[in-house]
Amino acid sequence: MRILTIDIGTGTQDIYLYDSRLDLENGFKLIVPSPTMIVYRRLQEAARRGEAVALTGVTMGGGPSGWAAEAYMKAGLPLYATPPAARTFNDDLAAVQASGIQVISEEEVLGLPAQVRRLRLCDFDFPAIATAFAAFGVSLNQLDAVAAAVFDHGAAPPEVSDRQFRFDYLEERLRQTNRLAAFAYRADQIPPIMTRLQAVADSAREIDAPLVVMDTAPAAILGSLFDPQARRRKRLLAANVGNFHTLAFRLGAPEGDSPASRPIEGVFEHHTGLLHRARLESLLRALAAGQLRHADVFNDHGHGALVYQHEALPLGEADFDVMVSGPRRAMLHEALPGELQPLRPYFAVPFGDMMIAGCFGLLAATAERLPDLAGPIWRSLSNAGGQGKPPWETD
Repeated sequence: MRILTIDIGTGTQDIYLYDSRLDLENGFKLIVPSPTMIVYRRLQEAARRGEAVALTGVTMGGGPSGWAAEAYMKAGLPLYATPPAARTFNDDLAAVQASGIQVISEEEVLGLPAQVRRLRLCDFDFPAIATAFAAFGVSLNQLDAVAAAVFDHGAAPPEVSDRQFRFDYLEERLRQTNRLAAFAYRADQIPPIMTRLQAVADSAREIDAPLVVMDTAPAAILGSLFDPQARRRKRLLAANVGNFHTLAFRLGAPEGDSPASRPIEGVFEHHTGLLHRARLESLLRALAAGQLRHADVFNDHGHGALVYQHEALPLGEADFDVMVSGPRRAMLHEALPGELQPLRPYFAVPFGDMMIAGCFGLLAATAERLPDLAGPIWRSLSNAGGQGKPPWETD
């Protein structure tokens, strides 16, 4: 069995090809620039050359691509975008137009002069990934599934706060299914409000394999739970400190043999750029104590908080206080001079690789969403999946 997993972040996209015949440590992997960073660099290049640009494709992650578009237009260059591509920058197309981007139809793009550079937007570029693997003699022609993770704010109505809308979605999912896999879907079950997840599914329509999509931070935390140190903990505080968003969960004891069965006792989500070490620690301590309120986060320009279990989760009694993942995890790395009783973080390295924790989480979510594939995946994640064979003995 082979499953392609892609964790698409702001800085990088982390790609892992699962092969059930191998131990997980022997799987092939790529860490390459994220799609939004690729668009960022291509817009910078177009600006240097003085080229007009038309953006086509689907809605994708913003951030760097949005900053590049803003700088590009400040240089006085024309920027066109089809409606799906334009929603990368704002769900409200009137706001996109007001920013200076000219929103035009696909037919109008075809009518633009040949010298206008076309850039296709998408988070999931399967042809590019397949070409990269093919350069090393690895074919992606036969896959049993594909799983991809992106962060999706959801398409909030104009009168609704994006932050509140996102958190209302998190709460709704957890009330339906109280585990991290609640944030994973088969392609045909994606909620209509999750436009970025749907865009990933649209980009994958030509792949002859089932697709599972998931939110990035829950995927990273779910994958991190397979770290041996995390497995030993009955209850757990876990934080993913991402480039843009920090999401933390308070997790109960597993309800089965798998770490994926841990129930969620509380959660908060904030913007990483608004946090510093002391503030993040205070939020984590309040979550552990069962005393964190939604207003404590939302009124601080974060998304919000939920606590289902108000009994305190003791800190300082085990080998670490909080399991940490994410590219900005160093925020919790060192105590400040003179600081009393800092949290003791543990930086998870599931199967020896922190960078692809999200890919391991996607594997676990795939087992939940595609039960026919679950057996080999769970055997692999329990460290009994491969046959101990090296890659050259599996062809």
